Amino acid sequence: MIGTARPATRVLVVDDEQAITELVSMALRYEGFDVVCAASVAEALTVADRFTPHVVVLDVMLPDGDGFSLAPKLHARQGGVPVLFLTARDSDEDKIRGLTLGGDDYLTKPFSVGELVARVRAVLRRTGAAAAAERLVFADVEIDPRTREVHRAGRFVELTDTEYRLLHYFVVNARVVLTRQQLLDHVWGQDFAGEAGNLETYVSYLRRKLDDGPRLIHTVRGVGYVMRLPR
Repeated sequence: MIGTARPATRVLVVDDEQAITELVSMALRYEGFDVVCAASVAEALTVADRFTPHVVVLDVMLPDGDGFSLAPKLHARQGGVPVLFLTARDSDEDKIRGLTLGGDDYLTKPFSVGELVARVRAVLRRTGAAAAAERLVFADVEIDPRTREVHRAGRFVELTDTEYRLLHYFVVNARVVLTRQQLLDHVWGQDFAGEAGNLETYVSYLRRKLDDGPRLIHTVRGVGYVMRLPR
């Protein structure tokens, strides 16, 4: 998984026509989506494992296979990720086949960019993937701001309110060096009159509770802390 916090909805666009991927990715990014493109079946599988998309926009005709065979593989490997077919194949037989094999929508080329964006949003709402897209992810740590639940490597991590607010701030600012004063101001408030040692204590608590993998919260001597992957 990519080492950065990703609050945006992630879209994987799979098409071997560069003009199409550029048009689609530009339109989706303009609407606030996080977009990555792939040009083949093999590349799509590799990118999906790293990118963990919330929805896939998938062409049928690809240089090393076809979208009809790729869709079930993506479903199996990505926890049922929704798929919107975007293809020039417009026969009723193709549409039925695509939807039968796990497609959640089917749009034919040529297409309206506005309609594509609207359909992506509709698929996210219809499949419940929109709720998942609201989660924050860094490495194998996942935060659901709606429920305030935290998981690391799939394990539920029980946090106090202060621990949760501190972790949330770290994840939102992943890879950014945060000073002790920034952390104190954000988590405890600017009128906090306690000892700065509280921060070190709570960072220690978080490290212990997130001990299922490599350390993610690192001390920057003389400055503060940073959340990043080990070097």
